[in-house]
Amino acid sequence: MARRTAIHIDGFGHRNPIPAACRVGNIIESGGIRGVDAEGNVPLGLEDQCRLMFANVRRIVEAGGGGMDDIVKLTVWLQDADDRSALNKVWLEYFPDPASRPARHTMQQDMPAPKLVDCVFTAVLP
Repeated sequence: MARRTAIHIDGFGHRNPIPAACRVGNIIESGGIRGVDAEGNVPLGLEDQCRLMFANVRRIVEAGGGGMDDIVKLTVWLQDADDRSALNKVWLEYFPDPASRPARHTMQQDMPAPKLVDCVFTAVLP
């Protein structure tokens, strides 16, 4: 087995020749994950994009052999960093236990329309 393993999932990809994530040992690092469905459609609303983004996070970490409980940090970029209510709503659905949430850093970044949110994560598997 290769020391480094590329992680790909159906219905999600990048325009460049890069995987959705990479695993080395028990660590998974993702590339950029956006709120897009399997057909490449991006909904117009931030909450819908956040839902798809977190669904893609789950699919990617599971494809790498982990789960949402293995994620130790997410970095999130928002088109408008002052508009965190939709992000926080979906965040709490995926991470409801305040004693068991990953770290998160949220920043503002100018993104091409209609993209409103993007993230990367680090997971450490047992």
